[in-house]
Amino acid sequence: MLLGVATGLAILRDVIRHPQPMQIMNVTWPVNGLFTPVFGWWVYKKLGRPDAEAGGHTDKPFPQSVLVGVTHCAGGCVLGDSIAAPVVSAIGFTIAGSLLLGHFAGEFIAAYLFGIAFQMLPMMSMGESNPLRAFINAIKADTLSLVAFEIGMFGFIALAFKLLLPEEPHVASATFWFMMQIAMIIGFATAYPANWWLIKRGIKHGM
Repeated sequence: MLLGVATGLAILRDVIRHPQPMQIMNVTWPVNGLFTPVFGWWVYKKLGRPDAEAGGHTDKPFPQSVLVGVTHCAGGCVLGDSIAAPVVSAIGFTIAGSLLLGHFAGEFIAAYLFGIAFQMLPMMSMGESNPLRAFINAIKADTLSLVAFEIGMFGFIALAFKLLLPEEPHVASATFWFMMQIAMIIGFATAYPANWWLIKRGIKHGM
């Protein structure tokens, strides 16, 4: 877990020195580093830094372009999930008496809102002057990706909390956040095919 924090901070330090041409990626890359210790730094250096040095998106093989698209989706999801998790625990929000289901609902809503914002803001910065149109286009571009990410993430969390661990870990514990890191990696993997399809269909732009 601490290695992930260190990776995120290292990427943050680098994007401050070498800002991304798309401003939201200055947030996205460090956030992705939080759940991909060390590996996240390597991916950023290979796919993110070149864009900063070129002052715009560089040509990438399609699989790499899709991967960067997933980092964009993951940035919003991870921020939303990470903010909502302690809030849900603090207020004791449950569904059908289950705190875990409360976590799923609260985190999904937060992840969806952050994810749509991560799509909407770049659209507006690139010339879309109508906020409603940007909002609708963001929903079209990223809903499937966000849902795929959360399905993978929640699937692992349910398995870990109900079957692999002796009891559900508290949100303040290292175990909780370590499980969240693994879940986010799985969510990234399940979002990849969704992004591939969205970009191939022209619904979402490759990065």
